[in-house]
Amino acid sequence: MSNDPLLQPYQLKHLTLRNRIMTTSHEPAYPEDGMPKERYAAYHAERAKAGVALAMTAGSAAVSKDSPPVFNNILAYKDEVVPWVRQLTDACHDHGCAVMIQLTHLGRRTAWNKGDWLPSVSSSKHREPAHRAFPKLAEDWDIERIITDFADATERMKEGGMDGIELQVYGHLLDQFWSPLTNDLDGPYGGGSLETRMQLLMDVLGGIRKRVGDGFIVGLRYTADEIEAGGISEAEGVEISKRLAESGMVDFLNVVRGRIHTDPAMTDVIPVQGMKNAPHLDFAGQVKKVTGMPTFHAAKIPDVATARHAVQAGLLDMVGMTRAHMADPHVVKKIMEGREDDIRPCVGATYCLDRIYQAGDALCIHNAATGRELTMPHSIAPAQTRKKVVVIGAGPAGLEAARVSAERGHDVVVLEAQPDPGGQIRLTAQNPRRREMISIIDWRMAQCAARDVEFRFNTWAEVEDVTALNPDVVIVATGGMPNTELFEAGQEQAEVVSAWDIIAGDVKPGAQVLIYDESGDHPGLMAAEIAAEAGSKVEVMTPDRTFAPDIMAMNLVPYMRALQDKDVTFTVTRRLKDVQRDGNRLKAVIGTDYSDFTSEKTYDQVVVNYGTMPMDTLYFELKPLSSNHGAVDYDALIGGEVQSVTRNPDGPFQLFRIGDAVSARNTHAAIYDALRLMKDI
Repeated sequence: MSNDPLLQPYQLKHLTLRNRIMTTSHEPAYPEDGMPKERYAAYHAERAKAGVALAMTAGSAAVSKDSPPVFNNILAYKDEVVPWVRQLTDACHDHGCAVMIQLTHLGRRTAWNKGDWLPSVSSSKHREPAHRAFPKLAEDWDIERIITDFADATERMKEGGMDGIELQVYGHLLDQFWSPLTNDLDGPYGGGSLETRMQLLMDVLGGIRKRVGDGFIVGLRYTADEIEAGGISEAEGVEISKRLAESGMVDFLNVVRGRIHTDPAMTDVIPVQGMKNAPHLDFAGQVKKVTGMPTFHAAKIPDVATARHAVQAGLLDMVGMTRAHMADPHVVKKIMEGREDDIRPCVGATYCLDRIYQAGDALCIHNAATGRELTMPHSIAPAQTRKKVVVIGAGPAGLEAARVSAERGHDVVVLEAQPDPGGQIRLTAQNPRRREMISIIDWRMAQCAARDVEFRFNTWAEVEDVTALNPDVVIVATGGMPNTELFEAGQEQAEVVSAWDIIAGDVKPGAQVLIYDESGDHPGLMAAEIAAEAGSKVEVMTPDRTFAPDIMAMNLVPYMRALQDKDVTFTVTRRLKDVQRDGNRLKAVIGTDYSDFTSEKTYDQVVVNYGTMPMDTLYFELKPLSSNHGAVDYDALIGGEVQSVTRNPDGPFQLFRIGDAVSARNTHAAIYDALRLMKDI
């Protein structure tokens, strides 16, 4: 029996949870037709198999037709969900993991032009800024219907084998009723008193208990402090918590702090990299202390040490490590085996959440198997035949290729031109807020070191260097260099500098700076932040209708907080056509995709962020020597089969290129390139 606080069992009502680690409710947007099918089950089963005690599935499973999903949620209002829920719960129960689901009505936090095109409904007459739909004020028949919908959905979940349900009460309909900021109603559910504001929740709980009985586990994930003037205060949140405990209808409290009605507010509830770890942990501990209720909590608890402290100090009964389990589903297994140093770290990039808020599916920035459990392995199987693999480049793509190859049992040599590994990640980590990104590199270097991968730094690889190693497989992961060739001009712009130049400190910002950002990803705003911090007058210009679209919602927040109190302006729908020397300054010729209009403006410095061009010279020099001439069988790649293209029978090695050596993409794409290719080599 372990003495580790995290590995102690916990008794929740009749349910014995095997340890203190859970994944809190989150919607990875994997449903098909609103149902949690095979992909969904495989995702949770992987974590269950590795020892997590409780899988809280489905952020915001919808209980009503007028709560249409905004990011591919589970449709808990359909009877057909039951067998799919049964398949999911069975998949987790088979590995000893308890399973619950979060149910909600989104209220105004959705749109009327989704699903069945029903009007959104709320206790508020105002739209939510993040989702922009103006709701109708709930009528008596809406309230009666929604109370029944919650009970119906809970009954479906019980029939599907769930161990319990969690009601979502922050930012969604139930919270909209109980917050003074979002209750414009009169009468028994109106905003006058705490009792009337809480009445809908109490009626929902009563309806659920009447339907499924007192034995079924029912809890709440709720805000106990909105941290906003006029909203639920800490004192009122504590009072709410006490009333929930005294009601006898609630079995656990899952405490959050803050609001989620805007991107910045949500980012404070679910912090991203560069923000404080576990910012609301002590507050959750206060709620536990005053209520004596089983208390759960999750908010940027990325590491085992913090999780262990939360339980050991009595702040929590169950600690949520959700993004941590997206980075590494085997966290608990590695704790039990004494391999905490082996855990793939969550770097707080929040690529997972930002993707779902742009209608994508949740993916981890540096674990390409997450969400792809049906096709990609979290544990690499050994190869039948040991091969000599040479990797050129020690950025994220090259290091993933080296790691996977080494786990396959191959003999691996990595050649890197720079004195240190990391590639573009080293530039990213120059920003203090994004320093956690270097863990993507550090973890892979440790994995490679444990498997005797040979690294040769300060080595500019030539053809002879590669062939002298007698490789069976050569992976070109040389990345790319900044592209400063404007599309309209058709040639390199000698007068401009790249965003990389500013980020690396190779070029100092000028007094008046244009950041021309055609890529819309991090380097543009990183360069803008550096220039603004240096006192420059900065203009960020894009030909798109929105700026920095690839940074997405939550990661944009820290940039805006850093830039908005400085001399920075944003110009959209303007295209940089040319840059010409004008005495000591630069004249920018500016056009637009929307008309023939052009203008001119002068700056001291023009910085271009326009992706990278592949560093592919070595690849093309090696290509005629290889057996496959660099060709990839895409059907085999997608289908998880061995690459067997032969275009040159006399070639002694296979040749592949990955990551930005192919084309400018992102870190996840580079790592996915490497994983899905090398797992079958």
